[in-house]
Amino acid sequence: MTLNLIRRALIALTPLAVLAGCGSTSQVSLSKPETLFGLIEPYKVDVVQGNVVTQEFISQIQPGFGRMQVREILGTPLLTDVFHNDRWDYVFTIRRQGVPDQKRRVTVYFKNDAVDHFDAETLPSEREFVASIDKQKDIKPAAANLTDAQIAALPMPTKADTAAPKVPLGAARTYPPLESAQP
Repeated sequence: MTLNLIRRALIALTPLAVLAGCGSTSQVSLSKPETLFGLIEPYKVDVVQGNVVTQEFISQIQPGFGRMQVREILGTPLLTDVFHNDRWDYVFTIRRQGVPDQKRRVTVYFKNDAVDHFDAETLPSEREFVASIDKQKDIKPAAANLTDAQIAALPMPTKADTAAPKVPLGAARTYPPLESAQP
């Protein structure tokens, strides 16, 4: 009898506990809207779009270059407009978790199928670009779990005998040649 009363009490109190839990979430401060209750931050996929254009690439583009030469240096443009045939837009965006978003735009203008001029924002060098997307610079190396005395007490690994060839286990097999030597 007592067991049935406990079960009935649990069944009756479960909805109340759930409702009480829901009511308490309004008191949790949300520090960031993209987090769950200010505690858990979901994983965000890295999004890279467009062509990476650096100072080294743009310095190779000269007025008078043809469309194919520009395409070989900068790649296929991200945007080509039917209404502006003499304009190619190279847009690069990258969104990575833990790294500030980046967006760059280079526009190449053609006149008679040759480069007339180009507009570019301040572009980084290749080294600056790699440093700006590198997430490893903020990560500190993990401290060793062992003390120096414990490391010294570890057994030294034995060196394998490299002079003697290793014999394969089991019978060695020989196979006939794949092609016969017929004239």
